[in-house]
Amino acid sequence: MDALAVIPARWASARFPGKPLARLAGRPMIEHVYRRALRARTVGRVVVATDDERIAQAVRAFGGEVRMTSPAHPSGTDRVAEAARGEGALVVVNVQGDEPLLHPEDIDAAVQPLLGADPPEMSTLAVPLAGPEDFLDPNVVKVVVGRGGNALYFSRAPIPHPRDALGGAQARAAGLREGWAGLNPRPLKHLGFYAYRREYLLRYASLPPTPLERAERLEQLRALEDGARIRVVVIGRDSVGVDVPEDLERLLGDPAIRTALEEEVRKWPSTSS
Repeated sequence: MDALAVIPARWASARFPGKPLARLAGRPMIEHVYRRALRARTVGRVVVATDDERIAQAVRAFGGEVRMTSPAHPSGTDRVAEAARGEGALVVVNVQGDEPLLHPEDIDAAVQPLLGADPPEMSTLAVPLAGPEDFLDPNVVKVVVGRGGNALYFSRAPIPHPRDALGGAQARAAGLREGWAGLNPRPLKHLGFYAYRREYLLRYASLPPTPLERAERLEQLRALEDGARIRVVVIGRDSVGVDVPEDLERLLGDPAIRTALEEEVRKWPSTSS
């Protein structure tokens, strides 16, 4: 059973307009993500879901599949749901279009729990937090996982709170640094990558925002408030996203990454773009 991978892509990013078409090694970022997603063993098709003809033309130019979607969608999840509606795949993967170094194996890791008996409604990825600074950063989303491997809660706050390590004091980096490596359970950073049972994705996209979702500005809390099980797969590497132009500059400023991208692109067929 092959999953359908959908890459939501829009032009009008406030922090980086036209981001999907930003060039890496002479090719648009969306092509890097598309080709990497297609290498996942569990994926049968990859579709770019967009409302912008410029992005659609670029995808068609390298031979990719495009689905035009409504410009009114408030989130990428809604765009993915529209693209998945009418498809026969039982599993749908929401692949972020701003991660040009995406590992196909990470897609497989997220999809695998949805292929077994009694699958959860959806799955996501997490990675052990690198240090106390990220643990305390509200821009880094944390997840707490239960014994069965399902998410108990996602938050921008530092969870779980290591009370013994802090002696009941407010969490501060200095107080956590000495015993960080020995914390148990190890705090986890949530990676914004999701796979869904298709029928639940369509339900999820039809639900209104919930109180916890509004409070934390985390849409996955809508699924938890709906009673859905979110299986969390812990992987060993963090994601490398491009949120602003400076992120792209840092990426291309790394000689090893730049060389690897150029070598990869040389293996691809030429395009008219």
